[in-house]
Amino acid sequence: MDIVVNGSQESCAPGSVAELVAARGLPPEALVVELNGKIIRQEQWSQVRLGDGDRLELLSFVGGG
Repeated sequence: MDIVVNGSQESCAPGSVAELVAARGLPPEALVVELNGKIIRQEQWSQVRLGDGDRLELLSFVGGG
């Protein structure tokens, strides 16, 4: 299926938000996921299935000074 992640179109296998985050090796404790304009709470990631044409924004927070 085709989805858009952070503005870039890509193909991926059907799965959940949690599976996509894990496959990318992203640290979930510092990540916010927006799916089709709606923030998805981390405890819902494994229940939310991605669909063809979905738009994801994966936002990482980093500390600094």
